[in-house]
Order: sequence, then structure tokens, then C-alpha cells
Amino acid sequence: MNSGIFLGGRVLDKEKIELLLLKARLLPQTPGVYKMIDKNGKVIYVGKSKSLKNRVSQYFQNTDSHNYKTRKMVEKVDTFECVFTDTETEALVLENELIKLFSPKFNIRLKDDKSYPYIKLSTSERYPRLTMVRSLKSIRNKNDKYFGPYSSTSSVYKIIDTVNAIFKLPTCKMKFPEDFGKKRPCLNYHINKCMGVCQGTVSQKEYNEVIKSAISFLKHDYENVIDELEKNMLQAAENLNFEQAAFNRDLISSIKNLRQKQKVLFDDRVERDVFGVFSDDISSSVSVNVVREGRIIDSERFLFTGDEIFDEIAFVSFLADYYLKREFCPKEVLIPKEYYSEELEDLRAFFCDRFEKNVKFIYPEKGELKKAVLMACENAKEYTLHLRNVEETTDEKLVELAQLIGLEVVPEHIEAYDVSNNGSDHVTTGMITIKKGKFSKKDYRLFNIPSCVQDDYFSMSEAMERRVKRYIEERAEKKVAEKWSLPDLILVDGGKGHVNAARQVLQKFNFEVPVFGMVKDEHHKTRTLVDTDREISIAHNMKIFNFIYGIQEEVHRFTFSSMDKKRRKSVSHLSIEKIKGIGPEKAKSLISAFKSVKALKEADVNEIMKVKGIGKKDAENIVKYFEKTK
Repeated sequence: MNSGIFLGGRVLDKEKIELLLLKARLLPQTPGVYKMIDKNGKVIYVGKSKSLKNRVSQYFQNTDSHNYKTRKMVEKVDTFECVFTDTETEALVLENELIKLFSPKFNIRLKDDKSYPYIKLSTSERYPRLTMVRSLKSIRNKNDKYFGPYSSTSSVYKIIDTVNAIFKLPTCKMKFPEDFGKKRPCLNYHINKCMGVCQGTVSQKEYNEVIKSAISFLKHDYENVIDELEKNMLQAAENLNFEQAAFNRDLISSIKNLRQKQKVLFDDRVERDVFGVFSDDISSSVSVNVVREGRIIDSERFLFTGDEIFDEIAFVSFLADYYLKREFCPKEVLIPKEYYSEELEDLRAFFCDRFEKNVKFIYPEKGELKKAVLMACENAKEYTLHLRNVEETTDEKLVELAQLIGLEVVPEHIEAYDVSNNGSDHVTTGMITIKKGKFSKKDYRLFNIPSCVQDDYFSMSEAMERRVKRYIEERAEKKVAEKWSLPDLILVDGGKGHVNAARQVLQKFNFEVPVFGMVKDEHHKTRTLVDTDREISIAHNMKIFNFIYGIQEEVHRFTFSSMDKKRRKSVSHLSIEKIKGIGPEKAKSLISAFKSVKALKEADVNEIMKVKGIGKKDAENIVKYFEKTK
């Protein structure tokens, strides 16, 4: 009988472990990267160390002290290979590249398509405006100002919308000052949501003062913003410019209301990121709270549910990947003490050089810094346990869909929309509902769009506005919003134009619902999900592919069949209107009563006379007409 090592329910080959340990002890005490390889020659784990000998040896000695996932990885190791480097920094960079190259089963890794967008203020223009940019690599004009990075595009759009709303900045596509006075002001101006730059009544100096306050706001320097606005308000009042004074008063009120909603963690103004970790044998998660001016302004959650090993060494790799993708690191990073390692100090030195600032990694043991870390750890735990509970009670494909497109909640309530336009006078937007992964046909809805409009984007916008208003009306009547409650996710049949049409309506009413477009390939199969600036392929995940494809087919079937029924009914009206004495209203009543022309043909005079508004003479004319056409 072969001797072995008992590993958490598994017996490992003792001779193999001893040989691997012997090989590891022959390694030099130098920095480098190691690759763990299974019996099929596949790289299953990549790591780095400032001392390869010490680090690699640890895997093959005292194996009973390893956590579950490390033991599982060691069980599969057949051999290992090392690459020596001159410095720890070189090892860090190489490790990151090899993880991307091999995608090892036991390594944690952020998604490739995960990026951290910025807000651009086009200060290179005379009248600056806010837009989103995907990366600092896309900078075209160094005179513009950039703010960020932010955790997601939805965060960016939310902030842009907030700044535009508070400071009443223009959101139209007009060019200033070229387009001054060329058009009538838009709706935003009339409802006091825009200062009306297009009218040429706002001076460059006044606009620049507002932009100055907006910049301070984006830097989270709320105290200075309020102080400056209060000075401007008093000055305007002294000059009897009461309209400008009221404008500044409203800005101050909006900013103070927003501040009250942000959780205060610290009294100082140091820029910090606070990390929390939760890990057990099933999964691991990381929570990041972004703190600026003492307040949490953004947060992120990361969940690792596979075989990924998450220990203090893996945390170093996570942190490196996280900040290299963000292209930014704050002055202070708070980390749970139990995840300290010497490699973190090497990473800190690398960040100081990379980001050209004195970055501090802090492992707090008491005080408000410790409380902040504990709160982040609790956030990570709650996030993990919540998703586990959801996975137990919810269709698995919904969980995978949420993770794929970056939703904060699992979309148990989905709505899908399609516009059916046959090029004539029939335009219909259909809405289907999916609850807990299943079609809920009792919640299907149709929106008939005015026949004078043959514009898919308008039709989508019109349907979405009607739908949202019904939800608002339902709430206003103090009913429990069930019939028209807002979904967790909206899918539209179409691309970015359709997404924008729906999204703009939701923004107009200050509702935040993720909107994605379903785009088909040349074979009419659903290829990608798109939002305003992303394309997410679903072809590689058959579970999600089949789910989304089924939704797109169902919403198209429902919308088209409803439009076709409407068209045929209209044709029936026209044929009946040829009968003497029968106009549009009587034709409508007849079709409503008999449901079809065929049923009307088979009716006698007495049956026809039962229809409201139809007399004996009309009934006789109808019978005679159909007798002639037989």
C-alpha cells in the first residue's frame, strides 16, 4: 500500500510531495514568478515572490495548515516552473501578464472588460460641458479637466446628471457661442433645469463662475463650493440681481441636500480607499469604499466563487490588478491587518513610483480607521451571503447575467421592449415581462404610437414615458406599486440609439434602471448586449445566450402579432365602410361586436340590429352587400 498525506478528505502521493519540496528547496533566494502545472501540462496557478525558494517550498510542507482551496490546488500540481527576475517590481509586472496569458484556474482575476471611466470637463472650450471618457488614454486635449476614476459608467452618468441638474448646465448638442439665439430654448430651460446659455443672455463670466463651482463640486470640496456660492448670492442681492441670487440660493440648497445623503467616515480630507475582505471555503469577496473629503462617494464589490485561492498573497495580486486598471491610486489605502504581507510593501513602493505620489498602505488596529475597515469587511460579508441566498432561491442564469453585465442586484424582474413599424400607419411598441426567469404573460403590455410618427427612437421613448407615468400615477394614488412597479433590468430590441431613447426618459423622471440593447448578428441570433458605450458578448455563455435570445424572440413575436392583428382589424373596418350608410364609427362597433368580418357575414338582420347604433336599414344594407360579394 502506497503511503500518502491526508489532505482534507484526500490522500496525496507522499513521494510526489516530497519530490516537489526537494525541487523547491533547490531554488535560489531571488525574486521571480512561479507557475504551478498539472499532469496535463496546464498552468493552474501563477504566483510571485521576493524569495522563490521560501515561497514555493511553503506549498509542499505543513500541508495540513493550508486552507481548503490551497490544498485543492496542491493536490493537482504535477510540477512547477520558475522565471527569475532582477527585482520584485519586475516579478509583479510579469505575474500580472502571465495571469492574463494563462487564466489559471486557482488565480483571482478582474474581468478583462472591466474599466474605470472618467468624467471630462471640456475646459478647452469657451463653454465647457461634461462627458464621459472610457480611459485617460483617450485624452485628446490636455487643457480639459478629468475627474475619477469611477467604478462604472452608470456611476459616471449619475454624477454627470447630478452636476448638470444642480448647476443647470446645458445638455443639448448646440455649439456655443456659434448657436446663440438660433433656436428657441428647449424644455429644460422652461422647467428651470437649464440656465439657457443658448439664448446668449448668460455672460462668459457668469458661466465660468458656475463652472468653477462645478469643478470644486467634482473634487468633493463642498465647503468651498458653498462658501463661494454664498458670497456670490450676497453680491448679487446687493446689486439687486435677485434672479442670480435665487439661482445661487437653489444651488446651495441642492448641494447641502446631497451632502446629507453621503455617509461621513472621517473628519479629515485625506483621499482614501478602504478595503474589506470576506473569505471562506466556498467563496471570497472584496469590498472597496472610495472616500473623498471624509465621505463615501463610491463603492465596489468583487465576488470570487470558483476555485480561486484568496489569501494574503492573492490579495497583493488583486490590489495590483485593481489599481493598474484604474490608472490611479489614492494617498492612503486601508487594508485589513490579517492581509498584511511583505509583498504589499513592495507593491506600495511600486505604486509610489508608478503614480508619482507617496502612497501609504495602512493596517489599522484601532480608532476610526479600524472602524472603517471593519465596516468594509461587513459589507463584503453581507454581499457574499446575499448572493448565496439569491443563488439558492433564484434561477442560476439570472445570477450569471447580473455578474456578466455588472448589475448590483439579480434581475428577478425584467422588461423587454420592441418597436414594430410596418412603414404605414401602424406603429406598436410591445412590452413583455420576465419574473424570476419566466415569462409573465399577464403583465405584457402594448403601446400604440401616433400614426403620424414613423420613428423607432420616438416610439421607444413614447412607450417608456407612458409606462413610467403609469408607475408614478400608481404611487400617487397610494397604492402598492405592483402592476406598474419598475423592473430590475430593461432590455430593448436594438442598439445604442434605442438604449439612449429609453434611458433618457428614465433620467427625466430621476429613475435608475439599467438599460441594455439586444443586438443580433448576420444570422439573426442575439450576439451582444449593449449599453451606451459597451458591447458585452453573450455568445460564449450558452445559458445566458439562450435566455436572451428567447426574450428577444418572444418580445418580437408579441409585438408583431399584436400589430398585425391591429392592421387586419383596420382593413376590416375599411371593407365594411364601403357599405351604404356605414361610416368609421359604425364599422368600429360592428367589428367590436362580431370580432371579424367573417362572423358579420354569417349574421342575419336581427342579429346585426342588436349592435348599438345599427338600425334596420343599415342591417339590411349589410346583408345585401355580403350576398352580392359571395
